[in-house]
Amino acid sequence: MEKQILVAGFGGQGVLSIGLFLTHAALLEGHNVAYVPSYGAEMRGGTANCIVTIADGEISSPLTDSPAQAIIMNQPSLDRFEARVQPGGVLVINRSLVERMPQRRDLTTLELPLNRLAEEGGFGRGANMIMLGAYIAHTGIVNVDTVLGSFDKIFKGKRASVIEQNREAFSFGIEYARAHW
Repeated sequence: MEKQILVAGFGGQGVLSIGLFLTHAALLEGHNVAYVPSYGAEMRGGTANCIVTIADGEISSPLTDSPAQAIIMNQPSLDRFEARVQPGGVLVINRSLVERMPQRRDLTTLELPLNRLAEEGGFGRGANMIMLGAYIAHTGIVNVDTVLGSFDKIFKGKRASVIEQNREAFSFGIEYARAHW
């Protein structure tokens, strides 16, 4: 098995954090992993994306022009990356910031009204964790329990309340996916 996942959005949306969680969980599960972040000079509001490659064998290249799956957090990212996802791939989109539906019909497209869910759930800046939970619950790319056990490590140095709120947002995303997909 080798899967390449693209995560793309604006800086400040937690795009790179999603990639770090996928990377960490896959490593804990014994997979080979590559994580390649890319971001503009701006800290917030610029572009940000990463490619995570998860494989059972050797990874020949951590870069790809055609990921198998993509998590899209905003409209510019959909415009830029939709055509690159492999036919038959998975496209998960933040419907709150994506104005149009994807044009391709050869992809499994999953939508979340992400910003609304984060606001209604009281998760503030935890929208990315909702997205991560929903994505993992649907794809099974890594084990949900592995990710739940990674919060203290990934968010090391953060207040316990921040870690717990992010863990709750992740669980909220899992429940959303199970109820709606």
